[in-house]
Amino acid sequence: MPVWMTILLGLITAIGPLATDMYLPAFPAVDRDLGGGPGSAQITLAAWFAGLAVGQFSQGPLSDRLGRRVPLLGGMALFSAASAGCALSDDYQMFCVWRFLAALGGSAGIVVPRAIVRDIATGAQGARIMAQLTLVFGLMPILAPSLGSLVLSVGHWRWIFWFAVIYGALGVVAIAWTLPDTMPRERRVTLSFSAVLWRYVGIAREPMFLSAALLQSFASFVVFAYLAGAPILFERILGFTPGQFGAFFGVNAALFIAGAQINSRLVHRVALHVLLRRGVIVGAVAAGTFLLSALAGVAGPAHPVLVCCLIGVTTGSLGFVNPNATVLAFTRHGHQAGSASALMGTLQFTIGSLSGVLLGSVSLATPVPMAATMAAGVAGMALCTAWHWRHAAGSGQE
Repeated sequence: MPVWMTILLGLITAIGPLATDMYLPAFPAVDRDLGGGPGSAQITLAAWFAGLAVGQFSQGPLSDRLGRRVPLLGGMALFSAASAGCALSDDYQMFCVWRFLAALGGSAGIVVPRAIVRDIATGAQGARIMAQLTLVFGLMPILAPSLGSLVLSVGHWRWIFWFAVIYGALGVVAIAWTLPDTMPRERRVTLSFSAVLWRYVGIAREPMFLSAALLQSFASFVVFAYLAGAPILFERILGFTPGQFGAFFGVNAALFIAGAQINSRLVHRVALHVLLRRGVIVGAVAAGTFLLSALAGVAGPAHPVLVCCLIGVTTGSLGFVNPNATVLAFTRHGHQAGSASALMGTLQFTIGSLSGVLLGSVSLATPVPMAATMAAGVAGMALCTAWHWRHAAGSGQE
């Protein structure tokens, strides 16, 4: 894969963290201006995640039927139009609807690039390309909160969504002019609605896929818990300024990228299963320590550095989980990579969005709810890792 293509796919995939992270510093203003009440900003985030879950279910079969370019172009165009709706909306319910529609379009930017990578490579080579994509789109979580804070310092939070409109429009132009279709016409399939459902059933019944996909879904549960709770935790409980919060957010994203890049250097010498398990173990230790110290009252306003370190290690460990879990899930599904990617994304954002709903329904007066939610996600990761390990050993792929 040429370097420019990796960068382009990374920027397309970055539409997720862009639309998620850039408006995190604006949560208090969104709560105030849209009149949804305390916690309503977390619900708008859950609406975004729900749209990603629903959208990906259809994007996979579309990309297997129409190729990779057409769904990407349509998805980016819908994302831009719905983001304009968010920028113009004065009603909390309509804002949630526009966020949901934007996610339907943005879901193409998550499903299709993964399918393109699977069209080109698998195994260690596929993991290396996934890590390169992680490096490119991982820059967005570093930049997005700081960009959001910068926009808030000079203008209204609605400007954040006008930025998303421009980003999506530029994506449409770049895809139309430069991106080739990696799905040859002779490999494209025509499927009825029932055939699509049975294809998903067949993929989901394969234990190697389902265990790896659920593993990544619980990793997303951890990340989404962090995303939903971080603005309240850092700005209200720990007393960070928006600028300080953006700086920590960037450092935390850099830890995730560093983990993914170290993983990419090791995949040619260490088995993917081994790297994945080690990442889960580190995440479990960090998340468990965060929960216990939060319950003891140690991790809190009196020790903000400890909170930052424990969260950073927990999310940084996912750099060893996500790329490897993605490649392992696709091992037996290269002929239907679009559908497999879509099912994985649907599971990922369905399970992940639950953490935002949970945190939006409780009072975030201490770090305990966020620590408990992240620890629950890591526990799910550990169970899925044990399940995947058992099936991998049984099939001789361990």
